[in-house]
Amino acid sequence: MEFPIFHLDLIGNRLLIAIIAVIHAIISHSMAVGGVPLVAWLEWRGVSKGNYELDRLTRKILFVFFVVTTSIGAMTGVGIWFSATLVNPVAIGSLLRVFFWTWFVEWIVFVTEVVLILFYYLTWDRWIGGFKKRHLRLGAVLAFASWVTMALIVAILSFMMDTGNWNTDRQFLSAMTNPIYVPQLMFRTPLAMIMAGAAALCVLAWVRNNEHVSEMKRAIGRWILAWSPVLALGAYKYAHVIPEYMASNAPVALATQEFADWYLFVERLSLASIATVIICAMFIAVRPMMVPRLILPLPFVLMIGFMGQFERVREFIRKPYAIADYLYANGIRVEDFDKLKTDGILKHYPYAKIQTINDGNRIEAGREVFLLACSRCHTVYGVNSVITKFKGISGGLPLDEGVMSAWMAGMHHVRPFMPPFPGNDLERDALAAFVVKAEKENIHVEGMQSSGLW
Repeated sequence: MEFPIFHLDLIGNRLLIAIIAVIHAIISHSMAVGGVPLVAWLEWRGVSKGNYELDRLTRKILFVFFVVTTSIGAMTGVGIWFSATLVNPVAIGSLLRVFFWTWFVEWIVFVTEVVLILFYYLTWDRWIGGFKKRHLRLGAVLAFASWVTMALIVAILSFMMDTGNWNTDRQFLSAMTNPIYVPQLMFRTPLAMIMAGAAALCVLAWVRNNEHVSEMKRAIGRWILAWSPVLALGAYKYAHVIPEYMASNAPVALATQEFADWYLFVERLSLASIATVIICAMFIAVRPMMVPRLILPLPFVLMIGFMGQFERVREFIRKPYAIADYLYANGIRVEDFDKLKTDGILKHYPYAKIQTINDGNRIEAGREVFLLACSRCHTVYGVNSVITKFKGISGGLPLDEGVMSAWMAGMHHVRPFMPPFPGNDLERDALAAFVVKAEKENIHVEGMQSSGLW
């Protein structure tokens, strides 16, 4: 609550981060964390066979991975920081205080990784003959550095789901060794390797008139098959350490609130997509020449869908928290909740235009309460609109301030993924009045990036 509120009332803050983060996760997993180890292995394989054409094909795969990761991947990586800082600065600030040294090391490793991949690509055709072994060693070092960047970030992502003993002792080591860290790393590592294989097959779909493509496809198919049982083991371990209250959010996380009853179908669809990738890999590994070029992009398309769904579920199931048991999704600290419930949130917000609510400023106060308590996840008329939600609750009847206020008082019991309302009764009533007014007069809410601070 120490920062001005950024808000987009069309796509919403949550979707802004989601779009950037999912694109980055797809690229980083498939073309960096998994892509570099795959390329390094394919290079070693080509050298060990003395086959220059395999080496040349491997370089084509690296070229695509190199261009995408250093352009879109780099921009979305910065974009995650920028959007997260705008939308929930309290969350990102809290994580920085806990994981300062983790991010410090990760930034060093990341810069090293960028330098190494530039060097690795540019020396591919120069380090030949006796220097090729040196190039292979460089690839191995780069592969390890790519994995380390993910290993460090996964500690932070896992902490957001389960803080472990950190809430008790506030120790950095407790934060790093949270219960979900190793299982999530066990899942993401093989996932990245399989995504890399799928992405490489997609690249090979564009290679024509090369008699060695079939051999390369066979090798990549075997790579995917080799990592598949590791993925199954990682998924099993990961699923069994997720806190019970988070697991109960799975139906909504998988299929959204409107289609929560379909979650078993969506779950089976996700599993079917992985099974299809494995079946494709089996055919490619055994009979690569019989697999049409048009089929080669299919595994990557399916893995993109799976990765997007996984990231949505991971982000959603930890609600009502942004950081488990420490910070609610709306940026309110758990330890501050009781005080805000008594005093109200406007009194403690330095940029509030209204401190005391009366009949004359009730609607404007409700607008400010909406920005503080709701705008991290909701819009007024856009994506995840509060008006649409309340209309659904009312069963098509006209919106009623009293009913809405009463529902908000206990909404965290009805919908466990919702944080409890953080303000006092007057602020809750003002919020209900504002939503009713906004519905009648088509009022849209601007964030402080547009409306200014005061």
